[in-house]
Amino acid sequence: MSKMYLYHYFDKRSGPFNSLSKLSKEEAERVLDQVKCERPDSQSAKRDQTYVWKRWNCEAILRREWAAKGGLMDIPSPHYMVVEHSPWLSTWFEQGDFIRIPIEEFDLRKVSFTYGDSMPTFNPSVNVGKEYHMKIYTYEEILPLIEKYGLPQDWNDDGAHGPERYIEVHVWTDEPIRRYIEEWNDA
Repeated sequence: MSKMYLYHYFDKRSGPFNSLSKLSKEEAERVLDQVKCERPDSQSAKRDQTYVWKRWNCEAILRREWAAKGGLMDIPSPHYMVVEHSPWLSTWFEQGDFIRIPIEEFDLRKVSFTYGDSMPTFNPSVNVGKEYHMKIYTYEEILPLIEKYGLPQDWNDDGAHGPERYIEVHVWTDEPIRRYIEEWNDA
C-alpha cells in the first residue's frame, strides 16, 4: 500500500466523530431511539437496545489490549475510522458524508487497528480461527496483514465471506480529529 488514508463516515445531520459510547447509558439510549424514529433507513436505526452495552464492553477489551501492547490513549473512547474507502459503510447513512485523513497526520502510538470490525473481531462466538481474530494491531503490524489478505472491502464488501468488511481504526486522541471537525463545521 503506497499511501494510506483513514475514512470516517457519518450522517451530515449529526456531524463527524459523534459516538454513542461517549454518552451516558440513558443519553445513548435516547439518541439511539431518536435515530430510529428520525432516520429509519440508516444502519444505526437497526441496532437493538443492547448495542450500547456491547460497544462499551468491546471498548473495554480494546483499551485493555491496546494498553498491553504499550499503546497510548489520550481519551477513554476512541474515534472510529477505517482503512481506505468502504463502499458498504458509505451506504450506512441517509445523508452520508465522510472525512478522509492521511495516516501521516496521526501519532501512530495512539492508533490501533482490527482486521474487521472490532465487535465481531472480539466476539468468541464469531471467532472461526482466523489468525487476526481476537487481536489488536499497531500500524506496523497491520501492514503485513494487508499485504497477505488485502483490504476486506476488496474481497468481502457484501459480507458473503464473513464479518470482515473493512479494517477498523481506533484513534485514541483528538488530534488531528479536532481540526477536521472544525474544518467540516466551517464548510
